[in-house]
Amino acid sequence: MVICMQIEFKVNLLSPAKGESFLAKASVIKSGKTLTVVRGDVFSISEKDEKQLVATMQGTMMCLRGIKAKGDDPAERNQNRAG
Repeated sequence: MVICMQIEFKVNLLSPAKGESFLAKASVIKSGKTLTVVRGDVFSISEKDEKQLVATMQGTMMCLRGIKAKGDDPAERNQNRAG
């Protein structure tokens, strides 16, 4: 099982989100064994197809592999039901 937790998350709202539609793009900046740094941008798109950056974010995620979550073991669940 893989558990992912958010370590840090920052959002900058740069301008009012006005437009006909919106486009979001995200990417992984660096993916390591435990920590992954990601970023994303949101653009508004006008009627004239002009793009304007309205928000940007950056986050750090931590993934823990092989960790058993409470209640994840079927035998443990059956014991809890019986008792």
